[in-house]
Amino acid sequence: MSGRTRTRSLDAALAATVVLTALTGRALAHGGSLRGASGDSLSVPTWLFLLTGGGAVSASFLLASFVTDRAFIRALHDWRRRLATLNDHLVTATRAVGVLALAAIVVAGFVGPSAPRRNIAILVVWVGWWAGFTATTYLVGNAWPAINPWRTIADLLPGGTTDYPERLGAWPSVAGLLALVWLEVVSPLASDPDLLAGVVLVYSAVTLAGAAVYGTDRWFGTVDPVARVFCYYGRVAPVRRTDDGFELRLPGARLAETKLVTGFDEVAFVVALLWVTTYDGLVATDLWADAARAVVGIGVPPRVVYLAALLAGYVFFLGVYWLAARLARRSADTYLTLAAIARRFAPSLLPIAAGYHLAHYLGYFLALSPTLFGALASPLSPPQAVVIVLPAWFGGLQMSFVLLGHLLAVWVAHATAYRLFPMRLQAVRSQYALVVVMILYTMTSMWIVSQPSVDPPYV
Repeated sequence: MSGRTRTRSLDAALAATVVLTALTGRALAHGGSLRGASGDSLSVPTWLFLLTGGGAVSASFLLASFVTDRAFIRALHDWRRRLATLNDHLVTATRAVGVLALAAIVVAGFVGPSAPRRNIAILVVWVGWWAGFTATTYLVGNAWPAINPWRTIADLLPGGTTDYPERLGAWPSVAGLLALVWLEVVSPLASDPDLLAGVVLVYSAVTLAGAAVYGTDRWFGTVDPVARVFCYYGRVAPVRRTDDGFELRLPGARLAETKLVTGFDEVAFVVALLWVTTYDGLVATDLWADAARAVVGIGVPPRVVYLAALLAGYVFFLGVYWLAARLARRSADTYLTLAAIARRFAPSLLPIAAGYHLAHYLGYFLALSPTLFGALASPLSPPQAVVIVLPAWFGGLQMSFVLLGHLLAVWVAHATAYRLFPMRLQAVRSQYALVVVMILYTMTSMWIVSQPSVDPPYV
């Protein structure tokens, strides 16, 4: 890449940062402000939290120790069925709908009602897309490549002649994901339609410029954090698109395959995906509220506190996983490098991220679905918000989602170990440290789910 092109790219990134900072500087109101729309907070009883956590620990070690039949494990992961393909006209229509939805979000954000529960832009982005659609990517399959409006537009633009700097790898997507979550937490992104529309425009400009410079395949495959989130979540799903059409497999079966994660930068992205949803839930707990007030009380700016917590928690999650990979290598007594083991086992963390996302957002989606559908039916004059109050037992259902994600993660790690190591004892021993770390991640998620949700202070 020429020096002039590098300068232009750097200037564009700096300009985007300045614009985003200016947009978020107008107010401090938590981006998850719609979260309380479900009514009373769901608090899970302590006995259920402890019982579920104990079950997770017991089931983890049972899976890691006693299911050792390689033929059985391989048969489960190799099972697949062909499904019907989609008509090309349907794919084209889906792409058109994605572009129209993007345009509608921007227009509705600027000219629609200011009340967040009556503005279709707010409801579509946070309830329909981030909560509802994201869940479909790991429960069913990743449809984002067909819907992605930015890719549809980018495919029509010339460009893609500049080589992407290989030294950057997927690190821009890691930084982008962390930045988007921090922005969602510290700004009124989920309650201010004007701000949301402005951020969408800035994101669109940066994305289309990047795709034009480096090519759509490279940009959306390596750099764009949104596309990569859906790509990784889609690997958990039972349905995927292949060159021959659609294929049905058991959930998580693809995660034990080789070359799903090819570098430390991609390991870092997987851990970031796990951490950001945890962080979004953590800042809505009483523990965080007390800690934030104490730190801000000594003079630290609130945004700095939230950013420091985001980065410190991410480094902790990443460091704990790296330590587990190191211990797994030592326990297995293998010639494989630490980096190779970290890459191979990283996909097994994705079911934990998916399970917690479902636990964190399903209630949010169900509670606000009537409001979303009402706004879609009458976008110019949306009715008053109708919110469903979830029953008390829903907290137990949330726990089950976290537990199921954990069990699938342990199973994937188990299958990966038996593909990776030739000796049975190697495969079993390699999992001990990883299972302990998975339990740590899962228990953290369970604890957050068990806490009453509160408004984060100062934002």
